[in-house]
Amino acid sequence: MSRHPTQATDLDPDLDDADEFAGAETEDELLLVAEESEEIEPAAGTVALGRAAILRALKHAPNGPGVYRMIGSDGSVLYVGKAKSIKRRIVAYTRPTGLTARIMRMVAGTAEMEFVSTGTETEALLLEANLIKQLRPRFNVLLRDDKSFPYILITRDHGAPQITKHRGARNRPGDYYGPFASVWAVNRTINALQKAFLVRSCSDSFYEARTRPCLLFQIKRCAGPCTGEVSHADYGEYVREAREFLSGKSRVVKEQLAREMESAAEELEFERAAVLRDRLAALSAVQGTQGINPRGVEEADVFAIHQEGGATCVQVFFFRTGQNWGNHALYPRADRSLEPGEVLESFLAQFYEDKPCPRLVLLSHDIAERELLEEALATRAGHRVEIATPRRGEKRELVEHALQNAREALGRKLAESASQARLLDELARAFSLPASPKRIEVYDNSHIMGTNAVGGMIVAGPEGFAKSQYRKFNIKSADLTPGDDYGMMREVLTRRFSRLLKEAPRDTSPLPDGERSTEQPAGEGEASPSTLPSPQPSPRRAEGDEDASAANTAWPDLVLIDGGPGQLKATAETLAALGIKDVPLVGVAKGPDRDAGRETFHVEGREPFRLEARDPVLYFIQRLRDEAHRFAIGSHRARRKKDITQAGLQEIPGIGPTRKRALLRHFGTLKAIERASLADLEGVPGVNAATARAVYDFFHARSG
Repeated sequence: MSRHPTQATDLDPDLDDADEFAGAETEDELLLVAEESEEIEPAAGTVALGRAAILRALKHAPNGPGVYRMIGSDGSVLYVGKAKSIKRRIVAYTRPTGLTARIMRMVAGTAEMEFVSTGTETEALLLEANLIKQLRPRFNVLLRDDKSFPYILITRDHGAPQITKHRGARNRPGDYYGPFASVWAVNRTINALQKAFLVRSCSDSFYEARTRPCLLFQIKRCAGPCTGEVSHADYGEYVREAREFLSGKSRVVKEQLAREMESAAEELEFERAAVLRDRLAALSAVQGTQGINPRGVEEADVFAIHQEGGATCVQVFFFRTGQNWGNHALYPRADRSLEPGEVLESFLAQFYEDKPCPRLVLLSHDIAERELLEEALATRAGHRVEIATPRRGEKRELVEHALQNAREALGRKLAESASQARLLDELARAFSLPASPKRIEVYDNSHIMGTNAVGGMIVAGPEGFAKSQYRKFNIKSADLTPGDDYGMMREVLTRRFSRLLKEAPRDTSPLPDGERSTEQPAGEGEASPSTLPSPQPSPRRAEGDEDASAANTAWPDLVLIDGGPGQLKATAETLAALGIKDVPLVGVAKGPDRDAGRETFHVEGREPFRLEARDPVLYFIQRLRDEAHRFAIGSHRARRKKDITQAGLQEIPGIGPTRKRALLRHFGTLKAIERASLADLEGVPGVNAATARAVYDFFHARSG
């Protein structure tokens, strides 16, 4: 029998390969083989009952393509599958051996089956995806937290078209652009488009009731057609430009605005030139590629899947008109035994069940029924659809970027979904702490060649991240060697703990004889930070002594340092110089090639060690370290941005007055130049690749 690999939703891609059915061609032969296979080694219990129910249904199963449903004794749908030949698919469930544990559970729960015949296998695939979304069977891959993605709508049912965000059925006459990954992405784009094209966003009723222009007209985000501030002909020109821009003709629109701006400046119409400059800057903002430059990808959706710890994340990026319209993470429910390609195949069929499909879909993993899915999506979309798994080039870079986002999103999801209290208990066991930590402080530094150096401290505890407790430290020491990470860490810790000793000193007086501390010892409930072993006595906490309690919680129970033994030694020496020896310190050294999951931990008095790759504590520590890095690098960039703003483009080597004018003419403002991608900069007339790289590196150099 020829192989007909099933779609991932079938969860059983090997059922069609059963050797015992290879010679069966007619209906009677199929039934005979199935019944004989039942007699070979009948299974006991509910599996046998489920197989018997399938055998009864097999007598009425159609030979052609269609969809089948496996139904439990309570009437619930357990599973929905499709097949090129329903009878051949069903008979495979009756074989006595070779079924996976997952399929056996599914068979055991089956009390009856229902079938729907279709004209083609493509129709079966579309129907299957629709039924899965409606019925949400227990054994199928399910697209959870699915939603209708937002779009931008420019209406056609009014004399003065409106631009607005839209979600749901597209019933209103107009042009829809999308999908966008989030409402935030839509709002950001609409705000930029309003600045660029002055198209109204107010409702029709608000428009009709106006007797004078609203605030949007005053701040130059609307042309004011409601009160005749602009003629309908001129307003229609603004709308036409907006439609052209969203349809991919951005270069033409920008060139036209640049010419008008130059002409206005030459005619000394500086106010009009300034308006055109602001419109040009707004277009640069909405067209920014956000670090991804799909020059060869006009329209595509990019999907990447990552599985870790029994969970799955699918990251999707939307590219339209050569622009990145955002990304979104989805977490389908899938059996952990399924391969990424199987989950992704089922995911795609369901994802596009109610969404428009672009002409190109890029995937991180191959899928078995690519051609069938292409045909199904093309049937629904009304145009040709290509599904590809690129191996090299720009498209592969887009997929790799999506895959990186999938990994990071799943890491965050796993860290946040686990019980925080349980994680803290496991963390205490991993690092031999006497009690579950109530306050964890994580430190990191950020700089570029020693300039604009900033240290960051983030705080986490039983309630998650305590962002009100975050602190940044601008490195002030003038005698530090640029790039001296140890010196920067010493300064940060000295400033932090010197102030802590002053503002929340520890009580070093001994407890009176016979007086018991109210703190619980380790292992007997929720212990306090003061239960850590220390040469310094723990602070007393008398009943009603709120100040003592507040002082106690200000001290960390665990300090994590982003670094290896050198950083750990510098930290320990710094605290020891302040007389602090009882705060547990852990150095988190990055793995080989900076691979997440292969971190080495350094603790005083212990050999360096690693945690298991799927240990939730490891994910938690990675999340803490990443948050500290994000906070430190964000603080560094803010400080550096201030310096850049004060210095301007003249500080960039190779940028003279001519190239400065060319950049400002193209982008409009310094902020737009800072946000531009390398490819955007290379596209500026008069700016060569080397100069574009110099400008890009000046604004986007990596922080240490």
